[in-house]
Amino acid sequence: MSTTGIAGKDNLPYKTYLSEDELPTHYYNVRADMQVGHAPILHPGTLQPVTVADMEPIFCTALAEQELNATDRFIEIPGAVRDFYRMYRPSPVIRAYYLEKALGTPARIYYKYEGGNTSGSHKLNSAIAQAYYAKEQGLKGLTTETGAGQWGTAMAMACVYFGLDLDVYMVRVSYEQKPYRKIVMQTYGANVIASPSDRTNVGRKMLENAANKGGSLGTAISEAVEVAVSTEGYRYVLGSVLNQVLIHQSIIGLEAKKALEKLGEYPDIVIGCAGGGSNLGGLMAPFMEDRLAGRPAPHFIAVEPASCPSLTRGRFAYDFCDTGQVTPLAKMYTLGHAFMPSSNHAGGLRFHGMSPILSQLYHDGFLDEARAVEQTAVFEAAELFTRTEGTLPAPESSHAIRVAIDEALRCKETGEEKVILFGLTGSGYFDLAAYEQYNSGTMTDYIPTDEDLERGFATIPSLPGIQ
Repeated sequence: MSTTGIAGKDNLPYKTYLSEDELPTHYYNVRADMQVGHAPILHPGTLQPVTVADMEPIFCTALAEQELNATDRFIEIPGAVRDFYRMYRPSPVIRAYYLEKALGTPARIYYKYEGGNTSGSHKLNSAIAQAYYAKEQGLKGLTTETGAGQWGTAMAMACVYFGLDLDVYMVRVSYEQKPYRKIVMQTYGANVIASPSDRTNVGRKMLENAANKGGSLGTAISEAVEVAVSTEGYRYVLGSVLNQVLIHQSIIGLEAKKALEKLGEYPDIVIGCAGGGSNLGGLMAPFMEDRLAGRPAPHFIAVEPASCPSLTRGRFAYDFCDTGQVTPLAKMYTLGHAFMPSSNHAGGLRFHGMSPILSQLYHDGFLDEARAVEQTAVFEAAELFTRTEGTLPAPESSHAIRVAIDEALRCKETGEEKVILFGLTGSGYFDLAAYEQYNSGTMTDYIPTDEDLERGFATIPSLPGIQ
């Protein structure tokens, strides 16, 4: 066991790393262990279950096959991808001793830190895999969207590594609030466009209504897909929501589980922020394997922003994954594909829906709980974490920190010595404008009214005879 830092009173290390030889060789596909009737992804024209052939104009063939793979529990990590991972993986599991001390809790708090690469987040885990498959297929370039910018940055890094062109449609409100992430993407050679843009049919249509100017991930997805399917030698890539992404992100949980085993620990609670589902899905995957096999497993908590509450206030229904209605339909918890998050929302996690895999697990009771938290409470937790643990967390990750603190304080009240694991998906050094808002007292909370949500729900398609 490789460790650094100062051991606590129970003689467990502050940081725990796996050795390079222990880097996982295979991803875990949680879908293969879900003994439920998976709601198929539907073709938007025929409303029939999509096939790999249907998806090939949008996605690389290998990724389309992974998307529909419901049988292979483990999928080999390509050698070139595993070699790239060695630049920053395995990533550490860190014991939050100083946060524990500040809270006065008997709980043992661990976090899996994914911010130790230039993209600043876990997104690189899937970006490099998707770029690899594109290169293997002989493509010229890729298109994608990004919200807060982590995915776009990760994809820019991956594309330059494999010699691919990249167009990134960045949600306009984030494009304006987070200019430095845009600069990093451009440094890696990506073409970054504010969305909605005047470059696509979908973008021009959205710009006709001033209320849509701030953009959404749904709109950016529509633009990126439109360009991909109309440009020879290009395909589209997505950084969350899809099964293929959760497969790649399972490396987070596989490493975390093995590191905790070295410490003789197993979490009572696993917490992750939830926007589209890539972070939470990746972290909890191998622990969910225990739940699905009938073994003891943690209590799983998904944490989402109160301003975009798909799990806690959304509907479990078939909906488009994009605003322009050009993508297939997925059954998921959704706020409606036309839902626009408030422009005052400082973090990512802006997608109108949730991963179909996580949605099904939540609907069936395997994912135990979802909580929605206001952003001022999130930044309060982020500030405490920064002052105690010395790492500035991304706003997205700080949703998980908020609930980890709440659970640790509950242990303080009950005297329970629970083991809490959460995902710290990235650093917050490109989010200083949001931290400035919080510190200056100008940050506000926005919680959609029922009327706000109804406008989004009204756009969920009615599909008679399809459940």
